[in-house]
Amino acid sequence: MNRQHIVIVSPALSDANNGNWQTAKRWASMLGTQYRTRITTQWPDAAAASDSILIALHARRSAAAVQAWQAQHGNDKLIVVLTGTDLYRDIHSDTQAQQSLDSAKRLIVLQSLGLQALPSGYRSKTQVVLQSTTARKTLPKTQRRLHAVMVGHLRDEKSPHTLCQAAQLLTARQDIHLTQIGAGLDEQLAQLAQQTQLACPRYRWLGALAHGAARSQIQRAHVLVHASKMEGGAHVIMEAVCSGTPVIASRIAGNIGMLGEDYAGYFPWGDAAALAALLQHCKDDSRFLDTLRVQCAERALLFAPQAERTALLHIIESL
Repeated sequence: MNRQHIVIVSPALSDANNGNWQTAKRWASMLGTQYRTRITTQWPDAAAASDSILIALHARRSAAAVQAWQAQHGNDKLIVVLTGTDLYRDIHSDTQAQQSLDSAKRLIVLQSLGLQALPSGYRSKTQVVLQSTTARKTLPKTQRRLHAVMVGHLRDEKSPHTLCQAAQLLTARQDIHLTQIGAGLDEQLAQLAQQTQLACPRYRWLGALAHGAARSQIQRAHVLVHASKMEGGAHVIMEAVCSGTPVIASRIAGNIGMLGEDYAGYFPWGDAAALAALLQHCKDDSRFLDTLRVQCAERALLFAPQAERTALLHIIESL
């Protein structure tokens, strides 16, 4: 069978160990049963002559590949996937990101509120594709203490400083332990994490971990903290939900689009005191933690791999 070739352009490959790479790798595998797939950081490249469909992750960072494809093929069979920085920053001010919106035959957003962030003229060619992950067994956890973990490279968009500030506010609580995971991409934020670790004995920064090791940390924690300023559809949220680990998240569109409007575990973005209060509430009131666990379990089916694969294939076949 002569299968069509799909190229996935990702601004990051495996060494970055971030959401773009996880999406690219998973989609290449999902589509690989029906198409020939490959991942690259730029297009065209040495294998470009065989490509018949292009999926570009990130409207701004993959803009050069999008423009090159349009120059050769028009917008035919061109899909652009919008990240959080695309939706909530770049498409409103960056000309290259805006050109990617115009060039694409189809647009993909990764959580249900993503459509609202788009100018109305682009919504008719946009589809929501909720990302997926494999389920993990829910582990039993001690009641003597609460262990909260935050996973994401230390950069401004992820707001790691909020957890550091909450750790300072929780120094008197010997029964609340905080773990931060992620590479120190921003030097100032890395210094803050180091200083917090020295000042707060129950806070630790582990730096970058392999994906599987980070998932294990999420699986063993009582709660995942997700404090981001902007998100397109965070992998760590679905990985927590599908591990039976409830989430405490900043009240931003990208998180609401994954957890739902009525989710009980939100705090105002950047409000370390509110985050600290929620963590204490989780430790002091087991009924509240149970409520979060039940709400997350209800969302877990949305992040099933078969649902994501079906949505992707529907978009590609529509081209």
